[in-house]
Amino acid sequence: MNYANRSDTETGNPYASPKPEVPEDVQNAIRTLIKWSGDDPDREGLKDTPKRVARAWAEYCQGYSEDPALHLTRTFEEVGGYDEVVLLKDIPFQSHCEHHMAPIIGKAAIAYLPRNRVVGISKLARVLHGYARRLQIQERLTAEVADCIWSHLDPHGVAVVIEASHACMTARGVRTPGVGMTTSRVMGCFLDDPRSRKEVLSLMGY
Repeated sequence: MNYANRSDTETGNPYASPKPEVPEDVQNAIRTLIKWSGDDPDREGLKDTPKRVARAWAEYCQGYSEDPALHLTRTFEEVGGYDEVVLLKDIPFQSHCEHHMAPIIGKAAIAYLPRNRVVGISKLARVLHGYARRLQIQERLTAEVADCIWSHLDPHGVAVVIEASHACMTARGVRTPGVGMTTSRVMGCFLDDPRSRKEVLSLMGY
């Protein structure tokens, strides 16, 4: 059963209700993990944890139940002759590593050079969040956001830079806090023209 795609009506947001139904098999899986970790899933403080964890993961994985490209379907052509870079930066996001299901917390900068239409700036953040709310690796997340904007807005160029901290590295394994990872993807004129690339990265702060 794909709980992340369920809702009270089977068609809406998976956590639209304050207390959505949690399948018993999902609760049992979380109880098993608690027990395997060395604790008692039946003690007072943990009795409701399986339901809480399941509801949290339904929210973390909301991106599986949406198509981020839909946020780019409404565009505007009346831009008053504007033909320069459109940039949204310092967009906070949270995702989860597909290897350890540990948090990835970071920020993104998204830029594009319009050809003949623009999109509401909030939609750029929604595209990011749509892909981030899935099990991810940062490299793929960066590419997915850039490719989505490139394919659906048909701009002259796209640039996406993501900086993030990975709990799978900072809280386990080598346990190295304070380490950040940066990934980027540039397309179109930002890839082909060194001057355009330098300009957009400078606007982003790189």
